[in-house]
This record gives sequence, C-alpha cells and structure tokens, in this order.
Amino acid sequence: MLLDPLRIPSDVWSDKVVCESLSRRDIGGLFRTLSRLTGASQTRIGAAVGLEQGYVSRVMAGRKVTSIEVLERIADGLDMPDESRMTLGLAPTRRPCHHDMVHTGQQRQSDTPVDRCWRDDLRAAVRLWEGDVNRRELIRQTAFASAAYTLPALRWFTAPTGEPVSRSGRRTVGQPDIDTIRELCSTWRRLDNQYGGGHARDAVARYLHQEVTPLLTDGRYDPATGRSLLSATAELTQLAGWQAYDLAEHGIAQRHLTLALDLARAAGDAGLGAEILAAMSHQATYLGQAATGIDLARAARQTARRAGLAVLTAEAYVMEAHAHATARDEKACAAALHQAEQTLDRADRSGNPQWLGYFDEAYLSAKFAHCFHALGKALPAERFARRSLDMDERYIRGKAFNLALLASVQVQRGEPERGCAIGAEALTLTAQLRSTRAVRYVRDLQAELAPHRKRPVVRQFIARVDAALGTQR
Repeated sequence: MLLDPLRIPSDVWSDKVVCESLSRRDIGGLFRTLSRLTGASQTRIGAAVGLEQGYVSRVMAGRKVTSIEVLERIADGLDMPDESRMTLGLAPTRRPCHHDMVHTGQQRQSDTPVDRCWRDDLRAAVRLWEGDVNRRELIRQTAFASAAYTLPALRWFTAPTGEPVSRSGRRTVGQPDIDTIRELCSTWRRLDNQYGGGHARDAVARYLHQEVTPLLTDGRYDPATGRSLLSATAELTQLAGWQAYDLAEHGIAQRHLTLALDLARAAGDAGLGAEILAAMSHQATYLGQAATGIDLARAARQTARRAGLAVLTAEAYVMEAHAHATARDEKACAAALHQAEQTLDRADRSGNPQWLGYFDEAYLSAKFAHCFHALGKALPAERFARRSLDMDERYIRGKAFNLALLASVQVQRGEPERGCAIGAEALTLTAQLRSTRAVRYVRDLQAELAPHRKRPVVRQFIARVDAALGTQR
C-alpha cells in the first residue's frame, strides 16, 4: 500500500503553543510541536509538506521561513484549517476549524479526500509554474516522497467530477489556442525523446507560466472549451514532469505529475489520467519504491480499462511487472508480463491518442528485458534487450537506454568485453543527450564492470566514460 499521509488530529490546531508559533510565523516551533504531539519524524514532516529532511532540520534548528510560497506549501501539506492559515497570515481556503472539530482526528483521516474544485487545481498550477520558472526556494527544496502520491491517486478515484469548467475573463479562448498547446507539446515531446529532458525543460516551464497561465486565469471559455483546455494543459504539465524526472529533479517532477493528474480529472480525461498514473509508477519504481509503483500501476490499469484503451492497459501491466521485479517477486512479475503480452496482442491501435505512439513491441521488449535483468535472468533478458533495439530511430534516448541495458546484461552473463563494446555505443548516444537517466545507466554499467578492471578493454572503457561524462552522475 502507499504510505499513509501524516495524520494531525484536529485539536492540535487549537493547542496554545501551536497558535503562538503560527502567530509569530515560527515554523521551526510549529514543526517541533507537531513532532512532539504526533511522533512524526523530520522525514515524515518533510514528506507531508514537500521539503527535504535536511531543510526541515535547519528550520527546526532556527532557520526562518519567509517565502509565502513555502508557507503556502506547508499549510497545504499539513491540511491546515482556515483559522490557522489566517493566523499564519495566509488567505483562507474555506476549511474552518469548527467544521473539523465535529470529527475526531482518526475519523477525519478515514474520510475521502476533501473536495477540490478545478479552480483549486488552477491556483496550485499557477504557483508551481511561477516558482519553477523563477527557481524559487520552494522548488529547489522539493523532495520526492512516495507518500505524496497517496492523496492525488485517491482523489482520482473518489473526488466528484462534472463541475462546469468555464470562466468569464477578458480574453476569448478558442480551439486554435488549444491546438497550439497540443502542437507545441507534441514538438517538445519529440525533442525530449531525441535530446533528453534537459533540452527543452526551461522552454516548457516558461510557456506554461507565460502563455498558458493567462489563458486559464484571464480567459473566457464555455464548459466544453474549458475541459479541452484543461486536458491540453494536463498533457503539457505531464511532459514538464517527465522532463524533470529525466533530469533527476524528482521532487519537482512529482509535483508536476500530481498536478497533471488533478487537471486531467477536472477535464474528465480518463485516458490521460491513466497515462499519468503509469508515469508516476515509472518514477516510483525507478527510485526503488516498488510497493508504490505496484499500487500506481494498478490504478493506471483500472483507469485505462475505464477509458477503453487496451494499449494503455498493457502499459500499466508492464509497469506493474517492473515494480514486482524490483521487489524480486518473480511469480507476480511473470503473471503481469503475461497479461501485458496478451492485452497488447488483442489491442486495436486505431483509436489511440497521439501521445501513446511510443508504446510498441520494441518498448514492450525493453520492459521485459528490464524485468528479467532485475530478477537475475540473463538469457531472457538478453533476448528481449536485443529485440528492443528493433525500434524507431527517432527515440534516441530510448536507444541509449536499451543499449546500456543490453551491455549490462552481457556483464551479468560473464561477457565484460562484449558489454564494453555495446556500452561504447550507448556512451556515444548518451554524450549527445541532456538526460541524467541516460548518464545513470552508463555509470551503473561502469560500476558493474569495475570488478573486471584488470582486463585492458574494461579499463579503456571505464576511462572513456570518465572522459566523456566528466563529473556527471
């Protein structure tokens, strides 16, 4: 199961020491009191509010928090009631203390997530995009936490939908505006696949902040146009998260992906929601959070079935299989891979959205190879890794990944020289990319080859990696 969120009983917010800390904006004092009253560690508090444990530690030691965005993030992460928010000097969000007080803390935590309208998602988006472009403290200190995927995933299934997405702003928003967002998203996705997430990450962030924000906040659109606008925005926000993930900016990536999921929910776009949940699973598994990866993959599968997209259902199965392989559960992995293969064989691709074009037999083979490699099964891993190279040559980053994987499998099979030869191809492509993930795969290969350093070919390859990648890790 996903980790439970930090539980703060309602009566904590009426505690005298807590109220005094809020009135003085003494966040360190607030964190210390919460830790004492709830038993939460610095890591747990940091996960709740989206800040690194080290930053929380410095705040608890006396560092002042003056950024309004950081204060907003803390208030949101702690689900602070309006009276407490106003004591802190923040705007209310229509969650009064007296409403919370009618339940015990345990009862309130067992309820479904607080209803959140699309305007709340919009405000969160504007804050995130502005902070991302300006590289504000909140963004720089954001850390990944698997628990932070709990509420958005739960809200996806439980929160009511159907509220009209309309606005009476000064600027008329029409289909050409939406088509422009989608066309640019398609272009940037192609560049992402060819050159890595770092190539256009800043451009996407600026476009969201400078061009999409005015459409959403000052636009005039009817419900049908509004839902299309939110869907296109969710797709671009997901790409921003994927780019950040590729650059190992995992906390920022997580915030973009959770926001993209909320926007897709408000837009009623189940297919895109399933794709975002699959991306969240991908990130969690990559970071070693297998249980979270499994839960999110299953959520993606249920959503893909609801959307009627068999290819997306197959993708969710392979994400689940990879997470099982990471957890060394061979039986569960094999069952999920079997379901993925069968589902893809029966899939009708004619109605697939454009953004799902990457998922083909080569991609499926690569995921199979990753699973067998993680389980220590070198022979099937090699077979599928070789199949994965029969791929669309436009996916340069993907080819770098697959070559590095095949090279690693060769080392696993006791063929380090062959691994070096294939690894050299992966290195050539990786040096052309702005992708931290691609660098990591080559560095992992370099580490796997270290026990064979006495062989001249291996020493030469290790030295070549250092020369090409320098200090990149």
